[in-house]
Amino acid sequence: MALIDDIKKKAAAANKTIVLPESHDARVLQAAEIIVKTKLSSVCTIGNEDAVKAKAAELGVNLDGVKIIDPEKSDKFESFAQTFFQLRQKKGVTIEKARETLKRDLFFGAMLVREGLADGSVAGSTASTGDVVRAGLQCIGMPQGISTVSSLFLMVFPDKTFSFADCAVVPNPDFNQLADITISTADNHKKLLGVEPVIAMLSFSTKGSAEHEMVDKVRSALKVVKEKRPDLKVDGELQFDAAIVESVGQRKAPGSEVAGKANVLVFPDLNAGNIGYKIAQRLGKAEAIGPIVQGLKKPFFDLSRGCSVEDIVSTAAIAALASE
Repeated sequence: MALIDDIKKKAAAANKTIVLPESHDARVLQAAEIIVKTKLSSVCTIGNEDAVKAKAAELGVNLDGVKIIDPEKSDKFESFAQTFFQLRQKKGVTIEKARETLKRDLFFGAMLVREGLADGSVAGSTASTGDVVRAGLQCIGMPQGISTVSSLFLMVFPDKTFSFADCAVVPNPDFNQLADITISTADNHKKLLGVEPVIAMLSFSTKGSAEHEMVDKVRSALKVVKEKRPDLKVDGELQFDAAIVESVGQRKAPGSEVAGKANVLVFPDLNAGNIGYKIAQRLGKAEAIGPIVQGLKKPFFDLSRGCSVEDIVSTAAIAALASE
């Protein structure tokens, strides 16, 4: 796909390091080989070095250039454990518990990202989404002003690429969470596509055409976004057609700089978002890239457990670009 090819080229130029923690998964080792051979990024993986090399040999995978880190043998292990203890001691984590936690690949990988020894992580080929997000939250944390982990999909049509959010993580965001989702998606749209985000906050109402508490939530979220990020081109509440069809936008929301021109679509809840992206994918024949986890300080991306080797490679490229 042209978009992924473009992302890969930009990622290669960025010269980043990506962690693929799950070295016990054959797909991860195969992806690591491809990423290094194509110079997409540097790669490190987590595990016992002898076991990882034996598995790679069994698979016929060449791991030359891939750094293998055994947490318990790493000279960073104790400092990582002390840092994790400081972060989590108010939650009842002891130093002994911190050391046990840091033996886990997801958490050690997350600490590599936190401490700047890697630029991003891609995991979840064997771990659950909950485990991946938990490691990211507990080790990396969120940027100032954002308190919501969410997701976006890049929806690729022949003539335009949209960002849809949130379609996978937050079931029923309140207005502050919806504002966070909007800001995170706008920033990632710019990072990944190099295009100014034009953001429509979607509803079944356009500019007061209906009154309901669900519409009020979108209006309140819009107010928060404008207060936090006056630099963003954002408007709402807008119906879907008013957001993307210029003639409809001009009629329903005259004077709006967003109506009819949106490339970032923020759905009011997960029902709408998940249904919306699947309609676009299945009936509109859009290519759906994601979900891309967002809302953490640094890229810590989740994979489907049914992912392919190419999915891992592509997600690593997105992580490298998102870390810019």
